[in-house]
Amino acid sequence: MSADLYAITVARFYEDLAERLESGARAVLEQAGAGVETHAVPGAFELPLAAHYCAESGRYAGVVCLGAVIRGETDHYDFVCAEAASGIARVGLDTGVPCSFGVLTVDNMEQALRRSGGGKRHQGEDAAHAVLAMAGLRRELARPA
Repeated sequence: MSADLYAITVARFYEDLAERLESGARAVLEQAGAGVETHAVPGAFELPLAAHYCAESGRYAGVVCLGAVIRGETDHYDFVCAEAASGIARVGLDTGVPCSFGVLTVDNMEQALRRSGGGKRHQGEDAAHAVLAMAGLRRELARPA
C-alpha cells in the first residue's frame, strides 16, 4: 500500500472522455492507498506544462497525465500527439518524478470509448498502474543497499 500523494493532470477538451479516464486512474490510485489531487487543463498540448508544475512542486510521488486526441482532417493531430508525448516524457526525465502517458491517440470517438473503459482496455487505469510501478521502482532504488 502507498501513502504517497499523486497528481492527475487531465485534459478536458473531450469532457466525457476526460471523466472516464480520470475515474479509472483515481480508482487505481485510491485502491493502492494513495492520495490523489486532480488538476485540469484545456487540452493535451497543455499536459506537459501541468505535469512539470506538479513534478516541480515536490508534492507528488508521480503524475498521471490523461487526455484524448482524435484524428481530424488536418495535421494538428500529429503535432499535438507528438508534443504531448515528448513533453510528458521530458518532464519525467528532467525531474525524476514518474509521469505516465494516459493520452488516447485515436482515429475516432468509437476507439476512444473502447479504450476508456468501454471494452478494449482502460487507458486511465493503465496510466495509473504505470505511475505506481515507476514510483515504486524509484523508492526501491533510493534505498541504501
